[in-house]
Amino acid sequence: MRALTGVWRWRHNPLRRATDRREAWVALVAFMLLVLAAPAIGWFCGSRTDHALQESVRAQQSGRHLTTAVVVRRVTSRRFVADPEVATDRMALTSVLARWHAPDGTGRSAVVTTASRDTAPGARVRVWTDREGDPAVRPMDAPTAHTHAALAGFGAALLAVLLIECVRRLIVWRMVRRRYDLLDRAWAKAGPDWGRTGTGS
Repeated sequence: MRALTGVWRWRHNPLRRATDRREAWVALVAFMLLVLAAPAIGWFCGSRTDHALQESVRAQQSGRHLTTAVVVRRVTSRRFVADPEVATDRMALTSVLARWHAPDGTGRSAVVTTASRDTAPGARVRVWTDREGDPAVRPMDAPTAHTHAALAGFGAALLAVLLIECVRRLIVWRMVRRRYDLLDRAWAKAGPDWGRTGTGS
């Protein structure tokens, strides 16, 4: 972006070329877009993503409920996992076969995971279920939604910066190519007589 200073530097310079001024203006416009447009795009994408994710959070939390289940038996040993939908640290989960009652009173049983330390047969654990009483994954929480939205906005801003810089480089490259083409034509026109001007030959 060193050509940014060219807008002022070349203003009264007798050696300035039209392409120098144009390159400087392209750099200035690109700089203004980087400073203004890229953050605006990031904020807009982040806010829209956050709005959509918060709607999803509300829908998930209204449609899923914690239910008390009774452990029938442990299925696998305890393992450490990271839940991508919850803004918490790694936690130890254990898979167990459990039974519980759905909202309509019918009995349900399934293999579920629990963070409870007591997973002996007969122990009571809390599991997430949907409206029908079937097992469901833990709903996303609001802080996690905010984090995902912030990452989306940051990514959109970075993509905007990359696009602006690529367009600037493409425009400058085309300008330089055109300048060289014009120089080649001028040289081809004056080349045969170069150094012989005024010699009478």
